[in-house]
Amino acid sequence: MLLVEDDPGDALLVEELVADVAQGLRLEWVRTLAEAGERLRVTVPDCVLLDLHLPDAQGLEALTRIRAYNDQVAVVVMTGLDQERTGLDAVASGAQDYLVKGRVEPELFVRAVRYAIQRKQAERTSAALQASQMRAQENARLERGLLPTPLLGTDRTVDVVARYRPGRAHSLLGGDFYDVVQDEDGMVHAVIGDVSGHGPDAAATGVALRLAWRTLVLSGVTGQRQLRLLERVLFAERTDRQTFATATSLTLDPRTRRVHVWRAGHPGMLRQRGEELHWLDVPGGPALGFLPGRAEWICHEVDLPDGAGLMLFTDGLFEGRVGTGGRRLGEEGLLELARVAPAERTETFVDELIRRVEELAAPAGGLDDDLAILYLRWRADERGARR
Repeated sequence: MLLVEDDPGDALLVEELVADVAQGLRLEWVRTLAEAGERLRVTVPDCVLLDLHLPDAQGLEALTRIRAYNDQVAVVVMTGLDQERTGLDAVASGAQDYLVKGRVEPELFVRAVRYAIQRKQAERTSAALQASQMRAQENARLERGLLPTPLLGTDRTVDVVARYRPGRAHSLLGGDFYDVVQDEDGMVHAVIGDVSGHGPDAAATGVALRLAWRTLVLSGVTGQRQLRLLERVLFAERTDRQTFATATSLTLDPRTRRVHVWRAGHPGMLRQRGEELHWLDVPGGPALGFLPGRAEWICHEVDLPDGAGLMLFTDGLFEGRVGTGGRRLGEEGLLELARVAPAERTETFVDELIRRVEELAAPAGGLDDDLAILYLRWRADERGARR
């Protein structure tokens, strides 16, 4: 307990109270707020007993300065016989209780200190709960922005399986994002991307890029022009000039069973048909932000016959460390895992692949980075004709 009192007589009375009713409690006495500030920078006592009339502070100013030094400590103010109203004002201003000098009985003293500590603990618990709820609400808003519901019509031509996992150091979402939109002509557009960095800034930039992509698709803008405009959005939204983003944008044509791919610095993808699984690393261009206004992203066409599917993902799926030696899983390691994962159902395949990746990363402390997966497969009953 820290006693802040300039009157030696009053300090002696408090010391006697502590000795009588709180044996084992260590009491430290300082005479000024400046001294109290020095102590509070070093350690946090269970409670501060604060006189409101000190050489370097008077009235509620003393309380304000104590709370400025450390607002996590319980404070019981001490007032004179004619200043009980000041004690009430102090409680209203943040103190946990007050005592009137000359009326302090041992039992009252112990109860006031004990209740003050309990009230402060309750305040801290309530504040932590409120902060947790606010983080959960913010995370939910980011999740709605980063991980949307695919915008597919009643005549949908593809089935979509999407998954997201935060890295071990991130309780909130990062900058990974994806989206799927089917336009009025039946063409299916998809994107997956990854903003460099972690935390709310990367997540907010990812949300902006995802929303911009959907808007561009609905406006009929695709291909290289789409990526150029996304790069402009990146420049406008990022908080760090070093921030960049990778992305793969696709257009799937249900009539020709071909896929047009534009890749901006993003990892390759997996193409699956039955038990056959291959790594597909199509030509592309630099990540968004690497060559401002000068980058070129060529279109590459990929066949996707009936029964085949494409799995797109962010690099968190294969760049995690495995085992205890610091080795990374890598593209070849991911392909090996995918080839032995059960492939009867798409959802089972994706979930089992994630489980095995996480299992391998567990000895190294888990996945370092967030991961997102977007799996697209033609619907079994869709023959490609426009309805």
